[in-house]
Amino acid sequence: MGDTTDVIVIGGGLAGLVAACELLDRGRRVTLLDQEPRQNLGGQAFWSLGGLFMIDTPEQRRFRIRDSRELARQDWMGSAGFDRAEDHWPRAWADAYLDFAAGEMRSWLYRMGMRWFPVVGWAERGGGLATGHGNSVPRFHLTWGTGPGVLEPFVNRVLAAEQEGRIDLRFRHRVNGLLGGTTAVTGVQGDVLAEDTAPRGAPTNREVTGAFEIAAESVIVASGGIGANEAEVRRVWPTERLGPAPDQMVCGVPAHVDGLMIGHSARAGARVINEDRMWHYVEGIKNWDPIWPRHGIRILPGPSSLWLDAEGNRLPAPCLPGFDSLGTLKYLCQAGHRHSWFVTTQKIIEKEFALSGSEQNPDLTGKDWKLLLKSRLGQGATPPVEAFKEKGEDFVVAKDLETLAQGMSTLGDHPIDPADLRHQVEARDRELTNPFAKDAQIIALRQARAYLGDKLMRTAKPHRLLDPKAGPLIAVRLHILTRKTLGGIEADLKSQVIGQDSAPIPGLFACGEAAGFGGGGYHGYNALEGTFLGGCIFSGRAAGRNA
Repeated sequence: MGDTTDVIVIGGGLAGLVAACELLDRGRRVTLLDQEPRQNLGGQAFWSLGGLFMIDTPEQRRFRIRDSRELARQDWMGSAGFDRAEDHWPRAWADAYLDFAAGEMRSWLYRMGMRWFPVVGWAERGGGLATGHGNSVPRFHLTWGTGPGVLEPFVNRVLAAEQEGRIDLRFRHRVNGLLGGTTAVTGVQGDVLAEDTAPRGAPTNREVTGAFEIAAESVIVASGGIGANEAEVRRVWPTERLGPAPDQMVCGVPAHVDGLMIGHSARAGARVINEDRMWHYVEGIKNWDPIWPRHGIRILPGPSSLWLDAEGNRLPAPCLPGFDSLGTLKYLCQAGHRHSWFVTTQKIIEKEFALSGSEQNPDLTGKDWKLLLKSRLGQGATPPVEAFKEKGEDFVVAKDLETLAQGMSTLGDHPIDPADLRHQVEARDRELTNPFAKDAQIIALRQARAYLGDKLMRTAKPHRLLDPKAGPLIAVRLHILTRKTLGGIEADLKSQVIGQDSAPIPGLFACGEAAGFGGGGYHGYNALEGTFLGGCIFSGRAAGRNA
């Protein structure tokens, strides 16, 4: 194809692959550029758990979950909290995605071969009000095959098109700028980087071996967010809203998620909005076998573990496991804590602890039903969880509460008073002695077990933390884990980028996390989970159908 093509796609992650497939279906000549080697095709979506937010699906109805677009919109808008003039396109994108998620999304993906685990997950259960943040019902559809399973149909189509000569995949091509000025984009220029055989996800070299320039009718920016660029995360951190960023954080995405293309787009005239909106988790643990720098893994907790701050004080509702990620982040940061604690039992982690990421779920990723039944419904926690308990530096295991407190004091930032810890644990345990309770977490636990999916897969039978039959006792130190950019490049419903004059820039499109998953931030302030991969698919589709 030489140095001229119809459309350039910058980024070989999920959004870029979806866009490329749509372009190929239209007969467009496509050049896809990515700064990483071929082994990283698929980007950070490869490492994801593969959850998709969908509405009123057969999977939901089988579990008697009554969902609707109206209820989903109530949850989305209550979570998003749109309150800015620049939320025009993000709000329009949210409505459009809800139509997609309640409409053709599942059937469209099903025809490609995608399938979902039969139990629908209930993520981000919210802050306590019907009009506030959170999912009123389970909507987290776990893709069979996790992140690689989401990528598979798109990767296969792109690789087949490469064999047919219909797409030019250029790896180790780092775009440094857009050509054409602020009135229209006509191509890209950048550096060719040296080859690198580092394993998928590991850092690669930045040795420049040449330069390139490619002309095109259209350019699609699908380059991802800033999650691994700690300097950028700190630059845009909303201190006035969340409190100061902790001095130490772990990282939930590979090092190549640097967000630099967002800045290059801004210098070409694109308007970048809502940079201060971001999504970071508070249940991060340090990976005992890291792939990238500061590699952290998120615990996906069930509702039973006692959650304490770094000083050993119980967190207030709605700062409960699995309920309000951003609310808990705000609470911890405003209190000046860089970590918190789960206090739990072996019986709880066996049923309730799951680890985010394709590599931490070999049964789901490998589509292995036999292994899944053995690891999820058999005795003991899953092998990856047991490996972290044994080898991870953030776990304290003890036979009694006093020894646990001592271990927490040694590992954490503050001494933990064993008497105070006992007082809080015993108070929690007393709430389980009859069917009535005022403890919000106990009430939430009982509601969770009223959902058959949670009762079967995600909640331990309620028990006292000090029940010796449930032991040993376990404390887990939890770090802030950087992950997603909720703001980004502003774009209309065709994924065409909006310029500083509020008009679309001819020839320039943006999708995926670089565009805040749609329009410059279709989540608003808060996400409902399953909406990151879903947003990449939906916005990538729009870009590919219009560029």
